[in-house]
Amino acid sequence: MKSLIVFFIFLLSGTGLRAQAVPSEEENIPFLVTFGNKSLITWGDDDFSQTFFFMVPETYKGMVFIRVFDPDVGGMHDELNGVFDTKVQYSVFGGKEAYSHPDSKNSIDPVGNYKSGNLLSSRIFGADPKYDNKWFTFGPFTPTEGEYVKDFKGYVFKLICEGTSGDDGNLYRYFMSTSAGENIPVEGGNAFAYEYSFRMHDNPDEISHIYPFVDEKCIKIQQRNFDWDDDGKIRVSSEVRREQFCLVSGDGVWAESEFAILQGEKGKSLDFQFIKKKPSVPNNNVVINVSNQFGEMMPFFTSPIGGVPKYKYNIGVRKKPQNN
Repeated sequence: MKSLIVFFIFLLSGTGLRAQAVPSEEENIPFLVTFGNKSLITWGDDDFSQTFFFMVPETYKGMVFIRVFDPDVGGMHDELNGVFDTKVQYSVFGGKEAYSHPDSKNSIDPVGNYKSGNLLSSRIFGADPKYDNKWFTFGPFTPTEGEYVKDFKGYVFKLICEGTSGDDGNLYRYFMSTSAGENIPVEGGNAFAYEYSFRMHDNPDEISHIYPFVDEKCIKIQQRNFDWDDDGKIRVSSEVRREQFCLVSGDGVWAESEFAILQGEKGKSLDFQFIKKKPSVPNNNVVINVSNQFGEMMPFFTSPIGGVPKYKYNIGVRKKPQNN
């Protein structure tokens, strides 16, 4: 399958080294966000749960650590609602069906058996100055503790963050590392999700991105965004698409729109750009997912397959007329 061949080329190219920072440099997203389960959805989280996958190539034989930046709910980065009374739980899963179970890899809501696989490690955080603005490390894990996925030629771990109480916002980041105390990427590793809940920049000059991967069977996509607060535009581009504007949502509601995939976009990534208006909405949290014509969720790789897509201007060259 061509899409998988492209994926393997991506892993071997070294681009995946940056992909283990979640969010990545290419995405320009400040933080992931998950609210406590007593929060109003108008604060920008539709279901108080977020799932990410980390892939370790079968050629890697060392140990793996999954690190969380600012895992607690309180202090420097997190979003206060009255008093900090929220707890969140991070859970790492591996083994059979951690990734491959349909409720895990193709669901955007925490329903059914989305916690499939073997629970390898779990921890609950509240407001804890010990971990405020600092890293916490899960692991070590051997690669074989993940689920082996033949198509990826590697092992996949699943990390779920859930708000278990309270109504504050937890802002955090991840990194898959070869070290418990440093962010050292696993060569050829990768990270991806099927739905993103994230914090936007307050600065309207900062543009955030996500990069859904378009496989060979995709002919049409549907984007769904939640709680955009009418804060500007969502624009899609690719090597052959200059710009495609999406419907954007208001406060606490969903908006969705569809568009066809163009020739030249299959086997590559799209660039969804989040462009804020001036003046912008402060502390804006957004949820987005993208599906194909079958309703299957499309993965967002934290570093785009094939690199950041740049529109290629098709400039025609005309011969200079000759004088008679």
